[in-house]
Formats: sequence, structure tokens, C-alpha cells
Amino acid sequence: MDLAVGAIVEGKVTGITKFGAFVALPEGKSGMVHISEVAASFVSDIKDFLQEGQQVKVKIINIDQAGRINLSIKKAQPQESRPERAGGAAPRQPRFQQRSSQAPRGRTPQPPKDPATMSFEDKLKAFMSDSESRQADVRHATDRKNGSRRRR
Repeated sequence: MDLAVGAIVEGKVTGITKFGAFVALPEGKSGMVHISEVAASFVSDIKDFLQEGQQVKVKIINIDQAGRINLSIKKAQPQESRPERAGGAAPRQPRFQQRSSQAPRGRTPQPPKDPATMSFEDKLKAFMSDSESRQADVRHATDRKNGSRRRR
């Protein structure tokens, strides 16, 4: 069996360090699984996921010029068992949210238009207006935190 990038092979964990685990591969070779490639979730202690002597399936993700083999356990798992991430990142909550009980300062609330019936120019105008007002609100809050005030 030829060890090539992209191949999925079985190996045995031979050593565990704080930054990863060493795995014995076929043909007497060994490679390393970095701690970030152990599981799809955050791994603070690799010993919670792996033990020495454990048989694991690994995917060969890189073989450098020095002959070192980089491995991944999470990429060796079937696609459906890995959590889906849209756009490569987890959805984020906005940092600055306005109170829903009050209308934002300086703006009169308007009923939302149906985006399907709006023209591109209308969508762009609405986006720019909303973006400018949000930036003004953020600037106002930041100036207040930094102590930047008008001097009389």
C-alpha cells in the first residue's frame, strides 16, 4: 500500500503530546495528527479523545519534503457525521443590537418591503441607508466609551 496524500489508512496511536498525537502507519512509517485535526469540536486536552495504543482511521493531508506525514482524524470521518458549517464559519450574533421596544434614533420605522419585488437600485439604497445609520450608531457608542467629547 502506497502512502499518498488523500489516502485513508488505519494506524495505532504511539504517543501523545500537548500539541498532537503520533500514529504508526503501515510500511513502518509514522505521522502526526495535530490537535486541531483530532475532532470537529474544540479540543483542549487531546487525552480526552485519544489514548496510546488506540486504533484510529486517519487521512493523509500532507507529506512535506523532509518526509514528515501530517494526518487528520476528523477528515477521515464520513462527511455526514461531521457538522455542517455554512460559508466555513459558524453563524455569529451581531455585537450591537438595538432595543426592539424603541424605534432607532433619527429614523422613522417603515414597513419592510418584499425583497422579491424590489429592484436592485432599491435594495442597494436600502442597504446603504441602513449601513450608514448603523455605522453612525456604532461611532456614537465608541466615542462615548473612549471619552471623546466636544470641548466647549
